[in-house]
Amino acid sequence: MHSGWAAVVVVALERGAPVVIDRRRMELIDAKMRGAQQPYHAAKDMKLADAEAFLKRCGEATLTVATASLRGVISEMASKGHEAAGACMLLGSGRPTDDLAATLRSHAMIHTAEGQFFRNVVRQSCEACGLPVTGVKEKELTQRATDGIGITQAELERRISEAGKRIGPPWRQDEKLCAVAGWFALANSAAQLS
Repeated sequence: MHSGWAAVVVVALERGAPVVIDRRRMELIDAKMRGAQQPYHAAKDMKLADAEAFLKRCGEATLTVATASLRGVISEMASKGHEAAGACMLLGSGRPTDDLAATLRSHAMIHTAEGQFFRNVVRQSCEACGLPVTGVKEKELTQRATDGIGITQAELERRISEAGKRIGPPWRQDEKLCAVAGWFALANSAAQLS
C-alpha cells in the first residue's frame, strides 16, 4: 500500500508453484481531488469539523476509484481465463487512534492514519467486488505463508524469486511481498474449499 496507489500482483498456481500473471500499480485516488493522495496531511490544518467532512468526502471518492480499478483488474484477468479467488492485503504495525484531533496533532499518527485509510478503502473495494480478503501484518507474512503453504522459508524465497525471473525486471520488494501474499491467499482459498 502506498499513498494514493497500491502495488497489485496477481498470482496463479501451476503444478503447485506460484506464477505471476500480472503486476501493476492500482490507482486509488481521484487525482483531481486536492489532498487525496495524503488526506490526513491535507486535513491537519483544517478545523476539526472541516477535517472530518473532508476525510469523509475523500474516503467516498477514493472508494469509488479503488473499486473501479479493482473491477478493471478482475475483468481483465477474467478475459484471460483467470477467476479471482481472493486477496491478501499487507497490514501495517501502527495502531491508529479514533481521536481525529489527536491524530492531526501528531505527524507519526498522520502517517499511521493514512496507511489505515487506504487499507480500509482497499478492503471495502475487495468486499464490493465479492473478493474474500485476508489481512496479514507485513512482519508476519513470511511465517504465516510458510505455515499456510507448507514449505520452508528458503523454498518460499526461491519460488518467489523464480516467479520474478519469469515476469522480468524490475521485481521490487513490494511486488515480492505481494506475490507471497497472493500465494498465501490462494492457499487459504484452497483450504476453505477442502
